[in-house]
Amino acid sequence: MTLILRNLTAAMGMAILTFAPIGTAAEGVVPQITVTGEGAISVVPDMARITLGVVQQADTAADAMDAMSEAMRGVLAQLNDAGVDPKHIQTGNLRLDQMYDNSSVGQTKLTGYAAYADVQVQVYELDKLGAILDAAVRDGANHMNGLQFDVADRAPAMTAARQAAVADARAKAEVYTEAAGVALGPILLMSETGANVGPIPMMAEMAFDSGARALPVSAGEMTIAANVTMVWGLGE
Repeated sequence: MTLILRNLTAAMGMAILTFAPIGTAAEGVVPQITVTGEGAISVVPDMARITLGVVQQADTAADAMDAMSEAMRGVLAQLNDAGVDPKHIQTGNLRLDQMYDNSSVGQTKLTGYAAYADVQVQVYELDKLGAILDAAVRDGANHMNGLQFDVADRAPAMTAARQAAVADARAKAEVYTEAAGVALGPILLMSETGANVGPIPMMAEMAFDSGARALPVSAGEMTIAANVTMVWGLGE
């Protein structure tokens, strides 16, 4: 006979205790507890990834592409002057769209072309981020499609988050087994059930000043989290 205790899950996460009557261990039934633990580490970003775009319109496709290319050269020159390493600059999307006038019922008229390109930039000196954005916007970039803060080396924070997740799982298991009046046995299984290694800025504010066009930027903090599921055997 197997009994599953379900009334100890409350706010401490998922835990399943499975017991077997004395004498059934030989039949392959092993008393055990399964617990999920979570660990989260807050870190201060030391880099940013930005995506700057250029869109230019013209009557012909060639003119639109020429205008976009000229504007993009200006953006790249500004990034170079701001000290961004060329290896941290990568051209992304490149697109040419036809533009139509649909204002007349039943009629569609080609009115021109729009050429679009963007560039993805990694900035490792956050104190220069505002100036870099300002320079790029002043000379060509008319779209900013993304700003993400991150840490260049996430491994130490990820390791700490995993350690915290294991400690969290063990602490929960000890609470459950103590409440149930049984002993916590050896670990039977341990698996990572999720890890968040992506940049999650808790605060990322930007604002244009109408006069100086300054771009104050605040990186705030980001969280790196890990989840682990652990299974222990149970003693008497």
